[in-house]
Amino acid sequence: MEFFLQLLIQGISIGFIYAIAALGFVMIFKSSSVLNLAHGEIMAVGAFIFLVFSLRLQLPIPIAFLLTLFGSFALGFIIERLFLRPLIGEALIYVIMLTVGLAAIFKGLMLFIFGGNLYSYPDFLPVYLSIQWGGITIPPVYTASLLIGLIFLAIFGLFFKYSSQGIYMRSVADNQTAALSLGVYVRRVFALSWAIAALVCAISGIILGIMNGISVHNLSHMGLKVFPVVILGGLESIAGAIIGGLIIGLLETFTGGYVSTALREVVPYIVLVLILLVKPYGLFGLVEIERV
Repeated sequence: MEFFLQLLIQGISIGFIYAIAALGFVMIFKSSSVLNLAHGEIMAVGAFIFLVFSLRLQLPIPIAFLLTLFGSFALGFIIERLFLRPLIGEALIYVIMLTVGLAAIFKGLMLFIFGGNLYSYPDFLPVYLSIQWGGITIPPVYTASLLIGLIFLAIFGLFFKYSSQGIYMRSVADNQTAALSLGVYVRRVFALSWAIAALVCAISGIILGIMNGISVHNLSHMGLKVFPVVILGGLESIAGAIIGGLIIGLLETFTGGYVSTALREVVPYIVLVLILLVKPYGLFGLVEIERV
């Protein structure tokens, strides 16, 4: 029972990381219908920015974290303004292929600067975040992941529900033409979507870096796990991204704990195939009915 509870807590913590990463993916898709195939590379960029600030420049961790969030937010604006905005009105396949090119560019630059080595952050998490309960031992990083996930998901929930920009983003996601006719600056919403997506990528990249170390290849691969999460929850559902992340995180953890650590990496893609076969729109996705 103790082993089960330990896996449960770890699975929920990892699930929140996937949920945060998937949230950015869903936001971009909802606002512009673009599948961002550079998601994993943007996660890696955020993780390495934090590495530079915290380890190489040796800034205080809170300052390094805030600067990383600010830098990632600005990166999202730059990507949208320089690369995505000129393609507004073009076929979506061109925009999707552009994100493939951006993924290759980011990965190549990071390999050129940092190489393919595995890096580690300085040990900055306080010991009191670890959980000791009978035979259960939860490392501080899983507790921090759970707390950060809850905090940021609450912040984003309040942002989308009560802030003017959040309401604009929801209106654009529902109907771009109607939002434009009501005076919503759709291009600004696109830019904000990419900026917030880059920010949440940085958060998830940092937490994954604390857990497993920082490697360009590993974090790029982790970006692929966003696809099973968003397909499971529904490409257009923010709540689905959260629930999908928790389900994938728990399935991974329990598979690794009870079955095989090798099979753990395959589970998200097995879920992806099954969902596409059984319920292609996901658990909370919108079913589109076209009449000719």
